[in-house]
Amino acid sequence: MCVARQPIFDRKQQVYAYELLFRAGLGSSQFDGAEAASATTQVIANSVLAIGLESILCGKKAFLNFDRSLLQGNLHSILPRESTVMEVLESVEADAEVLDACRNLRASGYAIALDDFVSRPETEPLVDFAQLIKVDVLATAKSEQTRLLRNYRRRGIAMLAEKVETHEEYQWALGAGYDYFQGYFFARPVVVRGKQIPAVKVTCLELLREVQRPELDFDSLEKLIEEDVSLSYQLLRYVNSAIFANRVEVHTIHGGLTMLGEDGIRHWAVLATLPILAKDKPGELITLSLERARFYEMLAKRAHAAGTRYAYLMGLFSLIDALIDLPLEEALRQANAAPVISQALLGTAGPADPFWRIHRLAGFYEAADWEGVSRLAGEFGISLGAIGAAYQESALWAQEVLHASPSKRLAKA
Repeated sequence: MCVARQPIFDRKQQVYAYELLFRAGLGSSQFDGAEAASATTQVIANSVLAIGLESILCGKKAFLNFDRSLLQGNLHSILPRESTVMEVLESVEADAEVLDACRNLRASGYAIALDDFVSRPETEPLVDFAQLIKVDVLATAKSEQTRLLRNYRRRGIAMLAEKVETHEEYQWALGAGYDYFQGYFFARPVVVRGKQIPAVKVTCLELLREVQRPELDFDSLEKLIEEDVSLSYQLLRYVNSAIFANRVEVHTIHGGLTMLGEDGIRHWAVLATLPILAKDKPGELITLSLERARFYEMLAKRAHAAGTRYAYLMGLFSLIDALIDLPLEEALRQANAAPVISQALLGTAGPADPFWRIHRLAGFYEAADWEGVSRLAGEFGISLGAIGAAYQESALWAQEVLHASPSKRLAKA
């Protein structure tokens, strides 16, 4: 998911804003001719949903191209008023409907800029709603630019020189009195990449967020699971599997959650979400995620660490970057991982933090770093034999639950 951004500078050459531009992909260095409304819609979708406006803008304003249909639509409502500037394209005719739309946008708190502005009688009605005017310095004579600056700056409208490509053009524009500057002389548009998480994976992340609560909200969990056919199926199949032999059959989500209890729900949530999060991934990734979840939990219990419920999720989250193809820090943010988990996995917790040390101990054991294992085992007061037994039990447990769940076929992929 790609968006290009080009900085807009103030008179002190500090970044004032970014114009966000459509790009079809990473290999695309310029606009590919897509229809204006479609291009802007894709920019907004990529910026808001896939990459995140805060990641793109870094606290600056966003300039977005709006044609007639977008001005009259409601797409702007998902954008923050305080940091969004609507660029009315030069092709937009200032008829009554467009003027009403601009009036409503201004009344709603959005700023309006006029793109590639040319002073004509038919464009003047738009000026009444503009807070900024962009002038193409390559296509506009200097004498006309001087006139525009004189006429509109005294009306309190900021002026932006666009398509500034040389040092000489910048110096002239600066001396002429422009407030803002944009063009290849400063910076070409840079493509920013993000990854959109499919809706079904978003539901899985929501479930994982819910089960991190100190006290589970059964009503919220029931509603979340009932709205997803896959999770509903997996829960009912799980509670009616051989793992819970001699139990009465369960036919409702509420009954399944009640039967599992809080710890059981947390364990099931990992098991249910893994096959979805790891779709198209090696089956071994599912097995290792389950092994780690159980291994971290058992180590935490043997170390008498407070809040052992987090250890199980920490084991899963140690591989979440591989599960959803995002850098670990971003993946943990998407999953809204508890601070104790994020700090341990990212290495920002202090060396005395028990969860950070559990994560290190498990890593040493998997890497057969026996010196590291011995050192941390001694600090926790856990015998090497107990660690080995916990690891073996975790591996066996992972295989047992995989054979009792729909993820079995994925584990063999």
